[in-house]
Amino acid sequence: MSAMSNFQSLSKLVTRLRDDLKGGNQDLILLYAFNRTGKTRLSMEFKDAGKRKSRRNPQGIADTLYFNAFTEDLFTWDNDLEGDIARHIRLNSDSIFFNGLKDLALDEAIAGYLDRYADFDFDIDYREWKVSFRKNNAENIKISRGEQNIFIWCLFLAICERLLDGHVSYQPFKYLYIDDPISSLDDNNAIAVACDLAALLRRVASRTNATGASAPIKVVFSSHHALFFNVLCNEIGRPKEGEPKVTHKRYFLHRSNETGVYTLRATEDTPYFHHVATLAELRRAADPKIGKLYTFHFNALRSIMEKTASFFGHTDISFCLKALNNEKDRALYNRALNLLSHGKYAIHEPTEMGSDNRDLFRRILSDFLSTFQFALPELPQSPRATRAAPAPAIASLVESVVTS
Repeated sequence: MSAMSNFQSLSKLVTRLRDDLKGGNQDLILLYAFNRTGKTRLSMEFKDAGKRKSRRNPQGIADTLYFNAFTEDLFTWDNDLEGDIARHIRLNSDSIFFNGLKDLALDEAIAGYLDRYADFDFDIDYREWKVSFRKNNAENIKISRGEQNIFIWCLFLAICERLLDGHVSYQPFKYLYIDDPISSLDDNNAIAVACDLAALLRRVASRTNATGASAPIKVVFSSHHALFFNVLCNEIGRPKEGEPKVTHKRYFLHRSNETGVYTLRATEDTPYFHHVATLAELRRAADPKIGKLYTFHFNALRSIMEKTASFFGHTDISFCLKALNNEKDRALYNRALNLLSHGKYAIHEPTEMGSDNRDLFRRILSDFLSTFQFALPELPQSPRATRAAPAPAIASLVESVVTS
């Protein structure tokens, strides 16, 4: 496994990312991190670092155009509570995000992107700074949260087009920071957005100025969405004929709940590394000395087992269970995973497991880890999982399961 770097604060982590993009000659940084790691705060620290007054930037001119949860907050609904007929979104015109929006008249560019993902239309009132939506013959409709997010994303992409063109309103920006652009989107749209974003990032990396000299925009992208992250990694990493190569680094970002220390681990060859990181988190939660087990951990374990089975070309977790030597344990684990991983267990209102379920979870996890011998990352070190058993070599294991 590759070495980790530790950072005591977000500002030190930002310095590392900016060094990668400048001194490291990278076009793009891809960050995968779980929810509640601090991705949004990281994006704002990156943005703030770019507008602090310094010898190189005496006027404190912002150098980063960003998309994150704060961007989405620039769009607020007016639901016309009195008349209930003239619903629209208001734009916060005080934000530099909208610099040049009125002059550029981005409607056509926004619509060009929006047509790929949605079937509603929009009208921007530049005098009142508001957007209304229509579909078929219905006017002033209330669109869903997912539709709203995709509209905002398409507006951002249209602005990026002007950034690529070197428009004066966005000329100072040297960096793009994009954090989780697909909240509330289904998987089909997530894949489509990832593919389109990869195409845009290739253009950003190969950008030239008016004289034809190289003038790339450097990019940081962060997400907790596994499917989106992997599609983007694959699209960026796969050479495409006639298109420029994007030099990039992939990292898994983790923050310790105990110390608050951020760890950054390069994962260039393993875009699925975060699945292994999830297992490390489960092992830590299962540690009776330092961890706590909640009911939703069964859901997470089953998900990892399904992904493991899928990796080996199988359709369900029975593949993983067949690898266990004890037939009684196989039947017990199967019942437990089917029964205990289908409840509506909320992460935001967690319920601790009872003692019997804790013991059972630890047994399943321990057997799974010892059987498949994952090389787990060094998050905060935990003692070895309980009930560890000698494990066969993975090649022999796979052969025995596939042929059984």
